Amino acid sequence: MDIARPEFKAQKLRRMIMWAVVGVVAVTAATIEIWRMKPAAPEVERGTVWPDVVKRGSMLRQVRGPGSLVPSQEAVRQIPAETEATVVRIRMLPGSQVKANDILLEMSNSQVEQAAVDAQLQSKAAEAEYQSLKVKLESDLMTQKAGAATVNADYSQAQRQADTDKALYDLGVISGLAYKSSKGKADELTTRNDLEEQRLVINKKAIDTQLAQEQAKVDEARTLADLKQKQLDALKVRAGIDGVLVDLPLQVGQHVQPGAMLAKVVEPNHLMATLKISETQARDVQAGEPAAIDTHNGMISGTVMRVDPAVQNGTVTVDVKLTSELPKGARTDLSVDGTIDLERLDNTLYVGRPAFGQENSTISLFKLDTDGKEATRVSVKVGRESVNSIQILDGLHEGDTVILSDMSRWDKTDRIRLD
Repeated sequence: MDIARPEFKAQKLRRMIMWAVVGVVAVTAATIEIWRMKPAAPEVERGTVWPDVVKRGSMLRQVRGPGSLVPSQEAVRQIPAETEATVVRIRMLPGSQVKANDILLEMSNSQVEQAAVDAQLQSKAAEAEYQSLKVKLESDLMTQKAGAATVNADYSQAQRQADTDKALYDLGVISGLAYKSSKGKADELTTRNDLEEQRLVINKKAIDTQLAQEQAKVDEARTLADLKQKQLDALKVRAGIDGVLVDLPLQVGQHVQPGAMLAKVVEPNHLMATLKISETQARDVQAGEPAAIDTHNGMISGTVMRVDPAVQNGTVTVDVKLTSELPKGARTDLSVDGTIDLERLDNTLYVGRPAFGQENSTISLFKLDTDGKEATRVSVKVGRESVNSIQILDGLHEGDTVILSDMSRWDKTDRIRLD
């Protein structure tokens, strides 16, 4: 017969309660530990990021912008139409090498041709009138000089007679009446001689004045003839300088008005670079700063010579004077890239320029751990920037490695693992 043992049931119940409590405690501890654990860092393929090491030293500040080669002002000749005309012949096409005296195109205007002939005839007529007047005045002057010479001879004869009669009068040979008569005649001729000399001087001045007036008419007619001849010659449009014909927007039979652009000639060896610099970077660009122009076929040294005060489409135009020899293939409107040196910052921390972030701001970057397997987001205060680098003011130290590439996909995490 079985004997009831109630103490065994009590022990079994206590063990079950104990194990239940242990289980609850274990589950609670595991739950708390899991709750405390951070989510696993996302993995990023190492080959897709661009790391760089923070350095200390000299940092060259630069700005960069696209642009093109354009002729300098003294190397461009734009040829406008001086008169209304019609194109009758085109001798040169754009791209042709031309000399200063080469004819690019010929035009026609019958009115200009007739005006040139009329002006030439008027100039010759004015010249003939001047010569005719000059001959007449010189003839009149010679006649007056002859009259003056006669009066002068009579004056000299009367003066000698008066002197002789005075001597005879003093000797008592002639009467005083005879002496007074010869003396009066001598005085009269003296006055007439002085008047003739004055008339001669006045007439010479009058002749010079008349000839000057007539000469002015001749000069006016000659100037008009030269102008009309210049307009006639301008119907044969010449290059004016040695260079390349880059534009000739006309066709045979086309009618042009005065001032219309006929052709454009440039000297290919006198070029400058025009760069488009972002308005946020152009504020530090000054005339005289060194620049380097990349033609994609060679580098050209240059110097900033002008900064446009206006902003167009978010950029500022900067003109660069080229100071070294042009590489082969350099020509007008060639696309180039330009880099301008602004200043050199000595003994400063700097790193490569990140994908996002402006100068004098605080940005966040992922800094690699010492083992290089993970990276943690850090706040970095940056200063001045350059084309390929940016100054570090706070948040990083020399030798730190940071990721510069675009990490916007991981904006919601502060830690990543590099695979």
